[in-house]
Amino acid sequence: MLKGGKSIMSRSFIIAEIGVNHNGRKDLLRELVHKAADCGVDACKFQTFNAEKLAAIATPKVDYQKLTSNAQESHLEMLQKLEMDHEMHLLAKTECEKRGLEFISTPYDPESVDYLASLGLKKIKTASADIVDHRIHKKIAENHLVPIVALGMATNKEIQSVIDIYKECLKKPTLLHCVSNYPCSDNSLNLRCISSLKDKFKLDVGFSDHSSGIDASIVAVSLGATIIEKHFTIDKSLPGPDHKASSTPEEFNKLVDRIRCVEVMLGNGQKTVQQEELSMRSISRKSAVSTKYIAAGELITEHAITMKRPGGGICGAEYFELIGKKTQLALHAGEIVTWDHIESYD
Repeated sequence: MLKGGKSIMSRSFIIAEIGVNHNGRKDLLRELVHKAADCGVDACKFQTFNAEKLAAIATPKVDYQKLTSNAQESHLEMLQKLEMDHEMHLLAKTECEKRGLEFISTPYDPESVDYLASLGLKKIKTASADIVDHRIHKKIAENHLVPIVALGMATNKEIQSVIDIYKECLKKPTLLHCVSNYPCSDNSLNLRCISSLKDKFKLDVGFSDHSSGIDASIVAVSLGATIIEKHFTIDKSLPGPDHKASSTPEEFNKLVDRIRCVEVMLGNGQKTVQQEELSMRSISRKSAVSTKYIAAGELITEHAITMKRPGGGICGAEYFELIGKKTQLALHAGEIVTWDHIESYD
């Protein structure tokens, strides 16, 4: 139920992707969760990894990471500073639960899947880069977790191969359309993929929004996205690789508000007469009206009746049923015709 008592058929699940924007600080993590909750999100998502398992020493930084983090440190050194230990995970879970949010994380290795399952997580979101790491997906399936699978950089063949892993599971994956660049360009968004992915794979499809601004997420919801995920920060100027391309609380609050408004506008898809249309319907629709005096027992001709406002009488869809019928009551010129005026043939 939304503002004003409006109800909708479906409601997008909105995730604030905190990721590594906590910068390894408990106070910042706590503030991020509470600021996200104030924006009206449904969940906060983090990242669960062991830096040494994730990246070899010689791994270079991605271009956007070179611009947004310490240029002197290596990719591995950057990751080591952003790891969440057990205490940080428990803090994130506790703070989410305090605000009624779902705690979600992205595991980057099979052991992290087991660990997150042990914390009681229900949903697991996999990184776009790991759509081809089937070890992770098989672990998710074994733990009976709800998979949310990001599709950045993926081909249809790679998508199908992951879906096949979950075929025997009761938990069907939700696919997340996204573009793996931070931020990505409008030209690369290709949001019609949301519809085509739904048609091709017969699964729910969401959108992980790496674009600037909020327009893409709003369009995604209008195309049927069931999940919206976007990076979240309290300050774009904070040190760290993802802050610059993340949304602030002000931006996120607007995003959530606009998505909820769009959902109200989309409605439930069932064509019905709206309550607020009833007054207009009763006045602007037309009724059968006599154009002249019609005596009882006369046959009604097309010249004897016309259609005029207001509605409520015999409507235009029944006009031709009147023609050739005999009156049982007289009609004065300009009188609204009802079926009581017409001779019954029952």
